[in-house]
Parts: sequence; structure tokens; C-alpha cells
Amino acid sequence: MRSFLGVVMGIGLAVCMGNEGVGAVNPAGYGQPGGEYDIRIPRVPVGKLAKAKALKPPFESTPEILVEGKEIFLGRGTCFRCHGKEGKGDGGAAKILPIQPRNFTNPRFKKLRTPGELMWVLKNGSLGQTGKVPGTGMLPIVGQYLSEEDGWKVLLYEISLGEEK
Repeated sequence: MRSFLGVVMGIGLAVCMGNEGVGAVNPAGYGQPGGEYDIRIPRVPVGKLAKAKALKPPFESTPEILVEGKEIFLGRGTCFRCHGKEGKGDGGAAKILPIQPRNFTNPRFKKLRTPGELMWVLKNGSLGQTGKVPGTGMLPIVGQYLSEEDGWKVLLYEISLGEEK
């Protein structure tokens, strides 16, 4: 069985080679250093966006849930490998990806994306949308590496990053 990092590296390589097979058009600067791809563009396909936005976490973001989410983020979820230990998108594996992984401490991102959209990405990955959004290398995690409950915990933790305490 391939390791998670091995899968990420394989996806990163495939993404770097382009999305010609699915008809996506890479934007200017794609694959160059410079940070996240336009955070205003949702990663959820247009036809699924309303349903994704309507999804809500099944529990509140309590201190206990955030502790569990952090443990998943830094542990078995291996989120830190790409997103960095502080969630800034600067993890070690980020170097092989054509677009910097999401910076969860960016306040603009928090205003634009809903928890339901984040869960959609955790379930489906972010491998690109035909003609508009290039793939990032984000794999589907929920259902393969994490349960849905753990996915909600980790994304609530991600949303909490960078907040004033």
C-alpha cells in the first residue's frame, strides 16, 4: 500500500503535468511560487455548490473539538505535511505542488468559504474543474483516511486557525 505522502507526490506530479485530459486551462503563473490560487473561486463545482454550502457541522466548535481537530491535523490526518503545522500552507510537501496549499489563517478565505464547502473538498479532493480551476493536489481524505466525524473536527480546527484568542 502506498503511503499518503507517496500519493500526494504522485498527485502533485500529475497536477504539475497539467489537466489537458479533463480540459482544464491552467492560469498564468500556474506552477510558479506565489501562493494560493484565487481564493474567490470555489473548489466545489458550480452544480454542487449550493448543496455543499448548505452543509453544517453536526456539532459545535468547542475547545474539546478543536483539541481533537488539532490532533488529527498534526497526526493521522497528515494535514500538516502540505498545510504546515500552523496551517499557513507551507508544509514540507507543499514544495512539490504547483499551487501553495490553502492558508487557513487567511481571514479573507474564512469570509468566502463555508464549512460545507471545506467538507466537500475533504470528501472529493481538489483535483481541478474543467476549464476554470486547476488541480491543487488535495486528495479526498474523508472516506479514505478519515471518518466524516473526524473530517468535521479537523475542518473546525482549520477554521479556528489565525483567530484572535
